[in-house]
Amino acid sequence: MAQPRDTIVAVATGPAAGPVGILRLSGPASHAIAASLSGQPAPPHRQARYARLLDAQGAVLDSGLLLAFAGPASFTGEDVVELQVHGNPLLLARIQARCCDLGARPAEPGEFSLRAFDNGKLDLAQAEAIADLIAAGSESAARAAQHSLQGAFSQRCDALATDTLGLRALLEAWLDFPEEDIGDAERDSWASTLAALSQDLATLRTQADQGLRLTQGLDLVIVGAPNAGKSTLLNALARREVAIVSDIQGTTRDLLSAPLVLNGVPVRVTDSAGLRAGSADPIEREGIARAERAAAQADRILALDAADAPLPPLPEGWAGRVLRVRNKLDLDGGEPGWRDGVLHVCARDGRGLDLLAAAIAGQPVQDSAISARQRHVDALRRAAAHLEAARPWLAAGGTLELAAEELRLAHQALGEITGRVEVEDLLGQIFSTFCIGK
Repeated sequence: MAQPRDTIVAVATGPAAGPVGILRLSGPASHAIAASLSGQPAPPHRQARYARLLDAQGAVLDSGLLLAFAGPASFTGEDVVELQVHGNPLLLARIQARCCDLGARPAEPGEFSLRAFDNGKLDLAQAEAIADLIAAGSESAARAAQHSLQGAFSQRCDALATDTLGLRALLEAWLDFPEEDIGDAERDSWASTLAALSQDLATLRTQADQGLRLTQGLDLVIVGAPNAGKSTLLNALARREVAIVSDIQGTTRDLLSAPLVLNGVPVRVTDSAGLRAGSADPIEREGIARAERAAAQADRILALDAADAPLPPLPEGWAGRVLRVRNKLDLDGGEPGWRDGVLHVCARDGRGLDLLAAAIAGQPVQDSAISARQRHVDALRRAAAHLEAARPWLAAGGTLELAAEELRLAHQALGEITGRVEVEDLLGQIFSTFCIGK
């Protein structure tokens, strides 16, 4: 456990602010500050007490519930006090100022979670899951963040790290006794172990990729020629009338966005003006320019065309992000599905929209999903690359020292996810994104 530090106080903030205000204290003076603030001893550990909170002159600031927790059996691992009072921001500010007069200082963003990490109550992935849980944009994202907070993601990473370290230890043991011949059977066994590790890591990477989509969400822009059915498709995906639908070309002149949840993933879908060259209308030209700028910044671009509205050539800079979709099956009598890399759907009657949701957001999120961040995905990618680099060195005639070094680097990359290795340069970046009071 880390050495005791100063006592911090914060008004817990976030999107759930309401009639009840919460202040939290953490540190060695927490219970003493609560006693001075209420004029009576702090309540017993994990018990709530109704109390009046007093200013320096003994006047009542507010009244509410006071809960005390003794370290290390608390969220931060330190002595903690939580005050549940009325949610008026002026009252909360006065109570916080009084706590500071009594010896506390205002907490930095994420400092409560940082102390929990320092005191071994959470690892880095669990700490980040707290912020992901607060910011979750769908029920699936919230469940995934809860799973990561409970340690599901960390346990998978730890298991992979342990197995990687075990294989490295076997190699190091042979290297310590160079007089011993290394037979093909030993190398085959190591290669088999490495292959199993790589497969387990590939599975986790797939889950982490989906977890990243859950955490970050996706920005999707629908582009296409006029009257391709872009607005109809947006309404069909949203299951409500978001955009005006008309047979008149150029009805959509500006960007129109709607936050949706597709297969459990938060997706911000933007309808845009129809793309066509040579328009003499300056308003339409501006709408087309805005559509192109939005598409250039989007995570995914849904390029929509139809039998009666072929799609013009797309900019080369959009390559790799474009999902080609052909609409209006009701006109040509075709069936929904993939043909020649193009998904055929009918926005008017909904045929093929389940395939479209999967193409945009992936398959429906499983109850066992985890939340993940870009740094997690990057670390898993690096770990996989190092495992792959170790493979040829395990073959007959390969240099085991180089295989062991690649395994060391893979183990280090996995440890960065949970903070099991030195990651001081990451801490400030991670916890600075948290809400005050978390």
